[in-house]
Amino acid sequence: MRKLLWFAVGFALAVGLCNARLPVNVYLLASGVSAALLAICLFCMLRFPKFRIGAMVSFAAAIGFLWCLGYDALYLDPLRGYDGQTVMLTLTATDTSYETNYGAATEGRVELDGKTYPILLYHDDEISLLPGDRITGEMNLRCTLAGGKQDSLYNRSNRVFLTARARGEMTVTPCEGLNWADYPAVIRQRILSAIHSAFPEDTAAFACALLLGETDGIDYETDTSFKVSGIRHIIAVSGLHVTILFSLVFVLTGHRKWITAILGIPVLFFFAAVAGFSPSITRACIMHSLMVVAMLFNKEYDPLTALAFAVICMLGCNPFVIANVGFQLSVSCMLGIILFADRIKIYLMDKKRFGRWKGFWKKIAGWFAASVSVSLSAMILTTPLCAYYFGVISLIGPLTNLLTLWVITFVFYGIMLSCVLGAILPVAGTVVAWIVAWPIRYVLWIAKTMASFPLAAVYTQSAYVVCWLIFAYILLVIFLLSKKKRPVLLGCCATMALCVSLVLSWTEPMLDDVRVTVLDVGQGQCILLQSDGRNYLVDCGSYSDSYAADQAAGLLLSQGIAKLDGIILTHFDNDHIGGVANLITRISVSCIYVPERQEDEEHYDFGIAEVITVETELVFTYGDSKITLIPSENATSSNESGLCILFQTEICDTLITGDRTAAGERELLQQIELPELEVLVVGHHGSKTSTCLELLFMTNPKVAIISVGADNPYGHPADAVLSRLRSTGCIIYRTDLQGTIIFRG
Repeated sequence: MRKLLWFAVGFALAVGLCNARLPVNVYLLASGVSAALLAICLFCMLRFPKFRIGAMVSFAAAIGFLWCLGYDALYLDPLRGYDGQTVMLTLTATDTSYETNYGAATEGRVELDGKTYPILLYHDDEISLLPGDRITGEMNLRCTLAGGKQDSLYNRSNRVFLTARARGEMTVTPCEGLNWADYPAVIRQRILSAIHSAFPEDTAAFACALLLGETDGIDYETDTSFKVSGIRHIIAVSGLHVTILFSLVFVLTGHRKWITAILGIPVLFFFAAVAGFSPSITRACIMHSLMVVAMLFNKEYDPLTALAFAVICMLGCNPFVIANVGFQLSVSCMLGIILFADRIKIYLMDKKRFGRWKGFWKKIAGWFAASVSVSLSAMILTTPLCAYYFGVISLIGPLTNLLTLWVITFVFYGIMLSCVLGAILPVAGTVVAWIVAWPIRYVLWIAKTMASFPLAAVYTQSAYVVCWLIFAYILLVIFLLSKKKRPVLLGCCATMALCVSLVLSWTEPMLDDVRVTVLDVGQGQCILLQSDGRNYLVDCGSYSDSYAADQAAGLLLSQGIAKLDGIILTHFDNDHIGGVANLITRISVSCIYVPERQEDEEHYDFGIAEVITVETELVFTYGDSKITLIPSENATSSNESGLCILFQTEICDTLITGDRTAAGERELLQQIELPELEVLVVGHHGSKTSTCLELLFMTNPKVAIISVGADNPYGHPADAVLSRLRSTGCIIYRTDLQGTIIFRG
C-alpha cells in the first residue's frame, strides 16, 4: 500500500471540502468526524486488512481539516478586520504593472500586524511600477476570503488574499536595492525584453509563452487555435518544460548523479521562480527533485508517491491551490500518464501491431507509440476538466500533439540559446532567433490548420455533447473493469455515440419555430435570436472580451452554425460589444448593425466589409419573422443612443432595450406601437433606472430575462426592478442564477 498516496487523497479531500464553502467553525467538527471514522477503520482492520486504506484516508482528512483551521486562524483571520477599510499603507511591488479591465494592477507584498501578505493593487494607468518599487498612499482594502467584499476563489487559489484600490495621490519610491525575492521577476522582464528584441514580431509572443508562460501577447485567434487543436498546454509552463530543461542539465553534467543534483535542483527551482511558481511547474519541480534524490541513493523512484508528496507540499503552503485550474490539470495529467501511458504503449507495441517491425522502423514505431500513449493518457483525466472549465473538448488533440511536440524541445532550447547569446553578442542572439522562428511558425501553422478542420472540437454548450462525454467515461470504466479488454470496440462505441450526439445537437434547435437564447456571459449581454432558418446575435460583451466570444462561439458551433446572418449591437459599451472582434475570427458574419456613435465614443473597426449604421427605423422580414431596429431620436448619452430590437414571430414577440434608462424607454413607447410581449430582456442588466412601469404596463411581458453577472459590483438586479416585474406578473429568469436561458416557441 502506498501510504503517502492515500494520505494525499485524504488530505486533499479535506482541503477540497474546506474550499467548497464549508464554514470555518465546522472545520473542527469535520476533523472530529474524520477521527471517528479513523477509529472505526482501525477496529475493522483487526479482521479486514483492507480497511488500512480507509484508516489512512480518515487520518489524513482529520489532519487536513485541522491544518485548514490553523492556517485560517493564524494567518488569514487578521485580514478580515481590514475588509472594506481605507488605510494608509506602503506596499512593495513584486512584479511589473500590467493592464486590466479596471485600470493598471500590480502584484506586491504588504506587512499587516507583523505578517507579510501578498496583495494585488489596482491603480491609475499613469503609475508604472517595477519589482522592488514602493508605493505609499490611502488604499481601500478588500478581502478575497469567503464572505469578504471581494470574495474570489480564483484570487485565493493564486495566493492573493487581499486586494487594494488606490485612493487619491500615491507616492512612488523607486527601488534602491532589490530584495532577493525580487530578482526572479527582474530577470523575467529582462528575458521577455530580450525575446521581443531578437525574435520576429510574428513569433515573439509564442517564444515568451513557451519559455516563461507569458501569454499576454498571444492574440485571441491564436490562443483559440491552441485550445481547439488540443495543444494549449505547450504555452502554459508545465511539466513538459521542466522535463526539457532537466534533460539539458542531465546531458551537460555528463549524467553524473551528484553534479546533476547539486546543479539541477537549484536550476529547476530558479526557473520556476522566474516563471512565477505556477502550480504546474511547482509540481513538476518537486517531482523531478525527488527523482534526482532517489537516483542519488539508488532508490526506486515511484511516480505516484512523488506526485502525492508534491500535492501535500503544495496544499500545505496554500490550501486554496486545490481550486486552481492549473493545479487540477497538472495533477490530473500526471496521474493519467502514470496510470495509463505504459498500458497504451504496451498495447500499441504488441507484435500484432507496431511490435512486428524491425530495425529503424521499430524505433519510429516506438517513438510513435510513446507519443500517442502519453497524449491519450494525459487526455483521459484532463478532458472532463477542460470540458468543465473551458467548454471545449478537442477531438484532434492527439494528432496535433503528434505533429508538434517533437519540435517543441528544439524550440525551447533555441529560445534559451538566443537569450544567452543575446546577452553576450546581440547579433548572434538575433541570428539564432531568426532560425528558431521557422519551427515556431510551423507550430503556429499546424495549430491553426488543425483547429480549422470540421469537428476539430466539440463544445459543452450542447447538453447532448455532455451526455456523450458522460457515456464515454462510463464505457471507459466498464472497459477497465472487464477481464477481456477490447479497445477497438470501446473506440467504435464512443465514436457512434459522438455521431448521435452531434446529429441531435444540430437538429434539435431546428425543431423549434423560434428560439431566444440569453447567454450567461457574466456582467454583460449576448442574445441569440433564431427563427425561419436565420440566426442573429444581439450584442456580445462581458467583463472579459474573450469569455464573451468563447460563450457565443461555443453555442453557435455546438449547433453547427458557422455563419451568422447578422450581429446587432445595441450600443458601444464594452460589456455589450467587447467580444465581437474576437467572435468574428471564429464565426463568419454577413453584416453588423450599429447605432450612431456619439462624439465622445471610440471608433471600432470590426474587420468586416459591411457595417450598417442604423439612423432611422430599420425593418427586415424573412419567412414569418420580423426584426425591427429602433434608434433613438433624442440621444443624450451612449446608453440612450442605443438601438432597441423588436423580434416578432407568429407565436412570440421579444423586446431588447439595451441599456436605455426609463427616459429612453418612454421615448421608445412614443416611437413605435409595441405589442404584448412574450419575452422582455430587462434593460441595463436590471438597473433601477431602467424597466419603468409604463413599459411594463404597455407590453405586459409574460417572461422577463435579466442578463447579469453573479456578485457584480453594481448591485444588479436592483430590488426595485424585481418588485416592478413581480407586480406585473412576470416570470423572472436571471443568468446569474439559472445560467444560459433558452425561450422556445
